[in-house]
Amino acid sequence: MDLASGFLGIGDRTIHAKLEREIKEYFGTKHAFLVSSGKAALFLILAGLKRLTGKKKVIIPAYTCFSVPSAVRMAGLEIVLCDIRPKTFDFEHSKLRELVNDDTLCIIPTHLFGIPSDIAKARDLCEGRRIFIVEDAAQAMGAVHDRKKLGTLGDVGFFSLGRGKNITCGSGGIIVTSSESIADSIGGFVRDLGNPPVAEYVKNIVETVFLSIFIRPNFYWLPKSLPFLRIGETRFHDTFPVYKLTGFQAGLLTGWREKLESYNRVRSRNADFFMVTSDISDRMPVHPSGFPYNRLPVYMDRKSSKDLLCEVGDILGISPMYPSSINEIPEIKECFDHMRYGSAETVADTLVTLPTHVLLNDEDKLKIREAVKNVLKQEPNREPEMRGKVECR
Repeated sequence: MDLASGFLGIGDRTIHAKLEREIKEYFGTKHAFLVSSGKAALFLILAGLKRLTGKKKVIIPAYTCFSVPSAVRMAGLEIVLCDIRPKTFDFEHSKLRELVNDDTLCIIPTHLFGIPSDIAKARDLCEGRRIFIVEDAAQAMGAVHDRKKLGTLGDVGFFSLGRGKNITCGSGGIIVTSSESIADSIGGFVRDLGNPPVAEYVKNIVETVFLSIFIRPNFYWLPKSLPFLRIGETRFHDTFPVYKLTGFQAGLLTGWREKLESYNRVRSRNADFFMVTSDISDRMPVHPSGFPYNRLPVYMDRKSSKDLLCEVGDILGISPMYPSSINEIPEIKECFDHMRYGSAETVADTLVTLPTHVLLNDEDKLKIREAVKNVLKQEPNREPEMRGKVECR
């Protein structure tokens, strides 16, 4: 039915306006923009903010998705890294305070795995200084904190509709804001966007149809083994395409609100199952029950244990998140002059994530639980030094 809606969307001239209206209603914002990816959404936000102030520096977490520095770089802005607290994946706010200055364009707090970042603390640093808060809610669509939807707490927010996100149409991105000046500036760029070339459009449709069949856990080995799909791969892109969301992608999102709420409830239940049955509560940075984790983060004591669990659990969807901290990305490493970000580097070395998506069945969850337990049994002695670094106790 989703695919049928997607194909109907190709010829529906009203579908984008309808989807934008639904998004504004759901998030309670005045403006919404639909684009080709989450990183395209961030690029357009940064381009719009740059046009408003001319400032150059963008502060991001030292451990985050590689798409974030990609978008900053492509917008012609300067990447400024702030170390994180492994317990929350949020900024180390004492260090964030030292980094903010008069040339700071914006701060990008990240709701990693859907875990809320402390937007209020970041906003306090920006008060009266014309520094914008850009919420990276790529992994948090539909999540709520203090009765407010994540993505709506800052000046402007964005979501990803890519594979593995809370809801997906293969790829895509959403920008939301209630600021008239920000919307006007971003809108100027969005209005000039074109549609992807026909070949790219067809490729997107074929990949989406293929994945709709083979993304199920029992068939996951096939798309995972095909290199052109790049499933689970994290890469830094100096440049990337920026287009409008296609009619096919918009059509796939028909009924998205009900699906998103349903999918997030399932993610909450699946996360609770692993927390209760896998003896990992003392290895999690945060562990409230009933939370819609996009993926469930778990710390191992050693990099070797992390690598082993990811190897044995790869076909089950157990994986690391990002291969390194941002300062270790080869393409931009020289920008940071050998600076170290100890907590972010430790997280990259020891973090494993478990799937929580709606296609997991009871057998899948039992296999994942056993894989985790078996690797944990092979860790004979917990390392106090590592425990201190990840601050999970």
